[in-house]
Amino acid sequence: MKPLNAVLAQNQVEILCASLRDHFKSISVAGNWEELRTSVPRSRADVAILDLELVDFHQIEQLRREFPELIIVCTHRLADEDIWTRALSAGAQDCCHPSDVRAIVHAANRTVVMSRTSAA
Repeated sequence: MKPLNAVLAQNQVEILCASLRDHFKSISVAGNWEELRTSVPRSRADVAILDLELVDFHQIEQLRREFPELIIVCTHRLADEDIWTRALSAGAQDCCHPSDVRAIVHAANRTVVMSRTSAA
């Protein structure tokens, strides 16, 4: 499996970026919506890890339309079933607590593995 490029739009970006550094080929940081939209193609991002306190569900839907191959993993410090359902309905692969690095990495890699198996 090839290493993935990620773009992060997070409130606590330094903490999460340091935790994810060993799991991705490269990590770009976006501080706002416009930076995120330009960073995805510029960094050849395979994965966007988005804090739902910075990005709303309509913006996730827009990312999905603009970049259909992009894996979107949302984070939220108070994620509940409603937030999780809305994130998935908007096009995210999963919605995790930002401190749950294992779940974030698993969500990003699970999609890559699934797409390769169904393509075979």
